[in-house]
Amino acid sequence: MAMVNLLLVDDDEVDVQGLKRAFAKSRIGNPITVARDGIEALEFLRGENGRQKLAKPHLILLDLNMPRMNGLEFLEAIRADKDLKNSVVFMITTSKAEEDKAPAYEQHVAGYIVKQDPANTFMQAVALLEHYWKIVEFPE
Repeated sequence: MAMVNLLLVDDDEVDVQGLKRAFAKSRIGNPITVARDGIEALEFLRGENGRQKLAKPHLILLDLNMPRMNGLEFLEAIRADKDLKNSVVFMITTSKAEEDKAPAYEQHVAGYIVKQDPANTFMQAVALLEHYWKIVEFPE
């Protein structure tokens, strides 16, 4: 099984570090690439603007509220891109609002995770993701 590359799309440095700590604590050594917004994330996925293209298989952890291009706009962009439309995306956000959840699922997110107690949520999310990529076959 190929190593799953993680793309974390989040502009909150505290959350980025929290997720990285959760992966380290769980002894998960998968490569993590961090993008601060949807535009930067697209550059990594497409290998544009001098960025190293993220190898497949990859899994995207996506925040909702970010500058320049938010999570829902990013989802629309990758679903419209023939090379990226099959990307596996988990939304990780503080929003419990139905008006955020519904459009995320309409754009085929694999899951919508609410950051309630960030330390616990990150550990639970990391455990879920580790099980997920061990049993799920990723598109090429």
